[in-house]
Amino acid sequence: MGDSLDKIPVTETEEDFVADKIPVMETEEDFVAAVQQILRAVELRKDWTDEARKILSDLGSQLCDLSRIRDDEQSKEDEGLNDLERQLNDIQDKILNWEKEQSMIWDCGPEEAYQYLKAVDEVRKLIEMMEGKSLYNSSDDDVAFLRRAHDILQTAMGRLEEEFKILLVQNRQPFEPEYMSFRSNDDDTIDAGSIISSGDDSVEDLVQRESMSRASEDYIIELVHPDVTRDLKSIAHLMYDSNYGRECSQAFINVQKDALDQCLLILEMEKLSIEDVLKMDWHGLNSKIRRWVRAMKIFVRVYLASEKLLTDQIFGELESLSSVCFAESSKTAILQLLNFGEAIAIGPHQPEKLMRILDMYEVLADLVPDIASLYPGEAGSCVRTECEDVQQRLGDCAKATFNDFERAVASNSSTNAFSGGGVHPLTRYVLNYIKTLTDYSKTLDVILQEGEKDDPALVSPDSSPLSEEEKNVNGASYPSPMVVHFRSLISNLESNLYEKSKLYKDEALQHLFMTNNIHYIAKKVKESELRTMLGDDWIRRRNWRFQQHAMNYERATWSSILTLLSDEGIQHHSSHSVLRNTLKEKLLSFYLAFEEVYKSQTGWSVRDIQLRDDLRISSLRVIHAYRTFVGRHTNHISEKHIKYTADDLEGFLLDLFEGSQKSLHGGYKKLS
Repeated sequence: MGDSLDKIPVTETEEDFVADKIPVMETEEDFVAAVQQILRAVELRKDWTDEARKILSDLGSQLCDLSRIRDDEQSKEDEGLNDLERQLNDIQDKILNWEKEQSMIWDCGPEEAYQYLKAVDEVRKLIEMMEGKSLYNSSDDDVAFLRRAHDILQTAMGRLEEEFKILLVQNRQPFEPEYMSFRSNDDDTIDAGSIISSGDDSVEDLVQRESMSRASEDYIIELVHPDVTRDLKSIAHLMYDSNYGRECSQAFINVQKDALDQCLLILEMEKLSIEDVLKMDWHGLNSKIRRWVRAMKIFVRVYLASEKLLTDQIFGELESLSSVCFAESSKTAILQLLNFGEAIAIGPHQPEKLMRILDMYEVLADLVPDIASLYPGEAGSCVRTECEDVQQRLGDCAKATFNDFERAVASNSSTNAFSGGGVHPLTRYVLNYIKTLTDYSKTLDVILQEGEKDDPALVSPDSSPLSEEEKNVNGASYPSPMVVHFRSLISNLESNLYEKSKLYKDEALQHLFMTNNIHYIAKKVKESELRTMLGDDWIRRRNWRFQQHAMNYERATWSSILTLLSDEGIQHHSSHSVLRNTLKEKLLSFYLAFEEVYKSQTGWSVRDIQLRDDLRISSLRVIHAYRTFVGRHTNHISEKHIKYTADDLEGFLLDLFEGSQKSLHGGYKKLS
């Protein structure tokens, strides 16, 4: 280097010297070495000024100081790396020692758990520091150190994930408060279909709605002890900070899915496919629907609300992770319950199902706000949508079922007359059916209104304009959709009953049948909430109708018999023997006719005591006519021709309409 510098001409410029004679420096060490050679060369030159020599000398001194500083820093870095190695070794020993243990870290007390979490957090921080350093400069030693730290962290994360799951499982609080007992009982065996053949009182018992106060539903429980919840939160936060949040959340989701399945078992909600539900008979399905209605309220308002609380306590501070964990862990269970509702909605439209379908619809309508609160955002959108869709399908099913029921009532046919002319089972069924539906008035108004256009020219089922009273039922300008449908349904029933009355050959029995059934309709409406809905004017028209049929019954029964007690055909100027024979024949014909009425009409049925007494009283005019006839001709009628006294006949009338046929033949003296 010195020889080459001696050959440099003194006349060359500095630029020429830098550009042409100094080689390119690849590293800091090359640059320092080159400057040191220049300094030695300067010492050999005699023609440089003192000032230039001083500048170059100072530069050399500074470069030497810089080199010493660099060496000191490298020495310190090496010493620091050794300290980190020792720290990592200590952490590794602590973490790997636990891998040899069979026991749980958290079983060894809070201090041991804290020390383990502290060690894991230290290795996490070491990794963060080393990765930050590697952005600027890294050596092979740094890379090896970082790889080893990651391996240790991965081992610790696996251990924490396992401990996290075990803590969740082993510390779960029992879920079955006393009031939530869902064990099967005799009530579940009730078959709403038996309403047809049941008496009025038992019918009301059968269709009584389930009730559960909102207060009993809003009951949040601690699914995991608060102390354990804090430990779970610490693990979750550490795993999340260590970029193992996905593993932690998945562990939580898997454990809680099993817990939710167990909850459904406690609520006796077994997994059923849509095909399974569609194959079930009504007896079993009725029981499962009733249990579903109760279970749905408890599951959403108690269990899911408590589950959401637990999820928020563990993951609440980790951005949107809490919502995702809750939605993913509970989605399968809630969709299982909603799947049952969908199966019911697509099933056949049987009238006995309507009340149960309305129960399900109302439960979901009531729970939609709760579902929306539990499942906000994108994570819960599928649950919210499915809940709303199932509610809509249940509403459509309820409307279709009611409409089908209306048509079924109108088209119900019989080949044989109903024995005794009493209240037909169809009449009982329909009136008790709609009486029960009054409990669902608001829901039915919503369901029946959907898809229907308002008709300003509403008419009553009698095809007559609505009265002012009917137009203002419940303060509305026009009847509600439910009232319109109820009127239509009863109108269909009355038309059907009229057709059924024609099956009776006896005209009197035709009118008695209509009297019984229309009286029953009017009385049922008057004595229930239906009165408020259908109105007093509607009831008055039914009262008038059954009274007309009662008069027609009386006319058909007694008119021809009363003619036998008239003086028509009696020649008062005839001889005593001729007059006596004429009167005897009239009495004989009257007795035979009366006995025939007695024989037939004791088998006829009028269950309502007041109506039965009224019909008997209306028949007393034949007794009055008989008494008058006998009194008028007492001088020409022998006592032996009097088969029954007026009091006897009046007593016989008390046997009518009891539903058990009797006969007077042989029980009284015969006319000679």
